[in-house]
Amino acid sequence: MNSVFPIKAFNDNYIWAIKNQANDAIFFDPGCPESVIDVIEANKLNPLAIFITHHHHDHIGGVTELKDKYGVTVFGPSSETNLDLDAGLKENDCIEISQLDISLTAIETPGHTKGHLCYHSDNYLFSGDTLFSAGCGRIFEGTPEEMFDSLQKISQLPNDTLIYCAHEYTLANLTFAQHIEPNNSNINNHIDSVNKLLGENKPSIPSVLSDEKNINPFLRCNQPEVIQSAEAYAEKILNTELEVFTVIREMKNNF
Repeated sequence: MNSVFPIKAFNDNYIWAIKNQANDAIFFDPGCPESVIDVIEANKLNPLAIFITHHHHDHIGGVTELKDKYGVTVFGPSSETNLDLDAGLKENDCIEISQLDISLTAIETPGHTKGHLCYHSDNYLFSGDTLFSAGCGRIFEGTPEEMFDSLQKISQLPNDTLIYCAHEYTLANLTFAQHIEPNNSNINNHIDSVNKLLGENKPSIPSVLSDEKNINPFLRCNQPEVIQSAEAYAEKILNTELEVFTVIREMKNNF
């Protein structure tokens, strides 16, 4: 049976790893080589592959060193440049990892960057900086419409999908979500749960997609209180979910 576990890096990054009972392992977005090497050596892991979601340094900073040291195969978005890839992936490309008996399917999720990929396997989604618990990534290279569409695509996955995002932003995101929907009891309850986890030095991730649909304002742009908050900020009537999303993303930027 495989296990998924986080490797903490920098201030709030999670480098996710999947390993089997034979200690074969794959890694997602290894921005810090030292953090990954320490875990590999301490646990006698056999690194097989790296999967990259996008080109930002805190996600790729360890790739070349790990590739040189362990000979891992590196997969990532074909449309992004300056990546030390062995194979570039696009929408619906599927990579089989026979040692772990899993397959990972690439999902194109532009918005944070133009070529951002998420990786889906069974009930796992490694969402990089597209979907966070109770939030979503900043829009650096894409457009609000692209990010909105990417989140809508993710929302179509099965409700029991576990969301493994790349940062511990949950509590800050929930504070914003509470600002947008102060009467949402699911948000208030989730804040209590996250505070308990963080107080025990445990990650708040993974989250569950069904929970995200109840607490994440960026997946709730059709809800009356979200619309009301967005319209109050914009000081105008908003006619579409995309318009609501665009406004609350701007609100989050300035929160």
